[in-house]
Amino acid sequence: MPIGEHHYALTTTWTGNLGTGTSGYRDYRRDVTLQVDGKPELLASSDKPFRGDTSRWNPEDLLVASLSECHLLSYLHACVVAGVVVTSYRDEASGVMREDGRGGGAFTEVVLRPQVTVADASMIEAAQQAHHQAHEWCFIANSVNFPVHHEATVTVG
Repeated sequence: MPIGEHHYALTTTWTGNLGTGTSGYRDYRRDVTLQVDGKPELLASSDKPFRGDTSRWNPEDLLVASLSECHLLSYLHACVVAGVVVTSYRDEASGVMREDGRGGGAFTEVVLRPQVTVADASMIEAAQQAHHQAHEWCFIANSVNFPVHHEATVTVG
């Protein structure tokens, strides 16, 4: 299988100028609009502790969401390859980010908690194993420098 190179582009526009720009720490909003051609705009901001708008997505939300969705998509593929029929999938993912006291910080871990339903009891073991394959295939998990843990449950529906 040939190795491919894929490119991604988006436009990030700051929309939080209240009239005086960044004249002071409290003088602007952290509002951002993310745009990708042909897709709906995504309204974003910083997280609440950093003076952000809690009704908008923040970078930390988006990182956890990227890991969760990438695992889901890789997992569905792994299940097809293993002959597992998934009938539902829901993930209650969470992440921990620690500030370093110097104005920066980093994620220390993300935990994915997929709740998977499969079509037949004979598929449960293979469905559990498919999480390992999905983790190996997930482009986003392979791109981060912190652990991504999995606490999966598989039931029959």
